[in-house]
Amino acid sequence: MVDYLTLDQIEERCIDLSNRYVIEEDKFYDLVDHFAKADLSIDQKLHASFSGLLKLVNEEISEMEKMMDVKPSCQLGCAFCCYFPIIINELEAKLIKGSIKGLPEERRVKIQQHMSSYYRKHNDVLREIKQLDREEEGFKYEYKKKHLPCVMLDTETNQCLAYEIRPLPCRTYVNYAHPNVCKDNLLPKEPVSFEFLYEQYMGALNEFLQGLYEEGDTGFIEYPDDLYKENYLFELVKI
Repeated sequence: MVDYLTLDQIEERCIDLSNRYVIEEDKFYDLVDHFAKADLSIDQKLHASFSGLLKLVNEEISEMEKMMDVKPSCQLGCAFCCYFPIIINELEAKLIKGSIKGLPEERRVKIQQHMSSYYRKHNDVLREIKQLDREEEGFKYEYKKKHLPCVMLDTETNQCLAYEIRPLPCRTYVNYAHPNVCKDNLLPKEPVSFEFLYEQYMGALNEFLQGLYEEGDTGFIEYPDDLYKENYLFELVKI
């Protein structure tokens, strides 16, 4: 029988983590510097940096979990967090779409067909959600009440169709308490948030693009405009 941590216990470990853990920021900047010097096209450099930075985010989270001595209680086929609002910028959206186009044909076609069906099926709900005020305090609760699955979620298997290139917000929501915390609560309290890693992740991408911008070519990215255009994931990843 698994002894799950209580909310108070998780919060105590988070406080201890904040006092002891130091993010290795240099790893993020060294990675983009490596690809900046690589013998690749600009588009290839961008996608390699994007993929590499997401992996670094995963590694940082794993290291913090070791220090806290916790393991996610999230299970295969559990997708409660895939009904939360995911906001990304145009830069991330273009990188995600480009990564999808680079997938093997069978998988790419499956994702494209899924998305086409998704927009038809959820058109009315999507229209309602676009009317929500994202600045309102209860925005996330109102969004969750719509029970709208993520555009990249296969609701038959409850698995992400683009798991390895899912954006950072999808990686930072983790449950370390009993799985029923997510099952029984529309909006569970989040004792752990790794969203602060966005600073290193986006900071490194931004520095890389600044270098490309100064050299006069940022590939398929409109810099700096794409950095500041934010919207729902489902709005920006249409293929």
